Amino acid sequence: MTVLRSPALASKLLLPIILSGTFVQLFSVTVMQVGVVDIRRDLGAGAGESQLVLAGYTLTYACSLIVSARLGDRYGYRRMFITGMALFTAASIGAAAAPDAWVLIVGRLLQGFGSGLMAPQILSIIQSAVPPHRRPAALGAFGATMAAASLAGPVLGGVLLQLNPLGLGWRAAILLTVPIGIAALALSPTIPSVHSGRERRRVDPVGASLSLLGFALLVFPLTMGRDAGWPLWTWVSLGLAVVLLAGFAISQRRVADPLVHPSTLAEPATRWGLGIVLVFNAAVPSFTLLLSMHLQGARGWSPLETGLSVTPYALGALAGSGVANSLGRRFGPWALAASSLTLGLVSLVVPVTIGDHHLLWVYWLALCAGGVAFGVFTASAFTQIIERLRPEAATSVSGLLPTAQQLGGTLGVTFAGIAYAAPAGNAETALWHAMTYEAATFAVAALFAAGLMNRRATRVAPARPCAGMS
Repeated sequence: MTVLRSPALASKLLLPIILSGTFVQLFSVTVMQVGVVDIRRDLGAGAGESQLVLAGYTLTYACSLIVSARLGDRYGYRRMFITGMALFTAASIGAAAAPDAWVLIVGRLLQGFGSGLMAPQILSIIQSAVPPHRRPAALGAFGATMAAASLAGPVLGGVLLQLNPLGLGWRAAILLTVPIGIAALALSPTIPSVHSGRERRRVDPVGASLSLLGFALLVFPLTMGRDAGWPLWTWVSLGLAVVLLAGFAISQRRVADPLVHPSTLAEPATRWGLGIVLVFNAAVPSFTLLLSMHLQGARGWSPLETGLSVTPYALGALAGSGVANSLGRRFGPWALAASSLTLGLVSLVVPVTIGDHHLLWVYWLALCAGGVAFGVFTASAFTQIIERLRPEAATSVSGLLPTAQQLGGTLGVTFAGIAYAAPAGNAETALWHAMTYEAATFAVAALFAAGLMNRRATRVAPARPCAGMS
């Protein structure tokens, strides 16, 4: 234990440990996309249950982020990170061993809640424990990990489903995160015990309840409504969500210790930053999901073929992540705008080339270019946004940015799915409808990126206090 608490070792291990949390969170969002057909066959799951396997994780993940950020303030970032990782790892083991669909759904719900507990702490630890001169590189690594994890899910999931090690199939894909979680927990004593100086303040119970319930009532019908045919309960749920979230916003102006301080959203940089994260993510997850659905459904590709089909995209993302920091420093938010526009163009090229054998090389090249743009955006966006904020806003934003990311992804899957399911003569036309939605959304993201230019905090506050290592 003494060796683990060595300052030199702690400094080297800090980022790998906390970024392992980022990897397992986003890997678990996408890894089930290629496995849902096998899950339905193995567990006898119906369409609704299969959708809950995918949506349940996002539901609890997105709903808990704002409250979890405040819990990190109250009880310590390291403690909440460890709690979240332990819950996530235990839930992964339970989900992998699920004998039926409902046990798997419960496991996915608990996985999402564990991820929600971890996610805000990662940004807060970077802001509090990493020296200022190393912080941009740390945020760049954070973004690169998000890019790698998002794309590793369908690729590794497809490979594992094809290889079927020990006959585990989709269960092996879930278990892939378990050794990562165990290693992170074993090394967690090296994480410094940092806090925001707000540890004595209580967590607002009214705000927490309104936030959790409001986001749950928003995310659940968005993820389930399209496949259910948008019955009355989905619209009632969305209406109640608007009322509860409005009540949450009002309550934050009237309590002594708000979960999200009103001054945070008063900053133009915060509003533009949250806007670009929300809109960009309303296109990115749905882009790869729709491509996967189209290739498996309309073209009959296997999970392995589908997973490997995005390999140029994944390789491009790794390359883009590598140059993201330098491009961000040189061009600022214009790098984000250019990335968004590139992905919009790629979205229009894909449906034209995917069905033509002679244009297949254009398809692969377009995917590679899209991957580079995705890597540049994802690895630099949070850095671009956070460096424009007041230091005391970091805690609130550490919960708001991942919330915007997850809500954007949920909205995107819903709207892109509606576009794909719209009346069309054939599957290729349906894909064109969906990719037109993608292109339009990326164009709006580019406008938000341009709006972020020259948006900086109007007042610079003293750096937040943090405790030493325990």
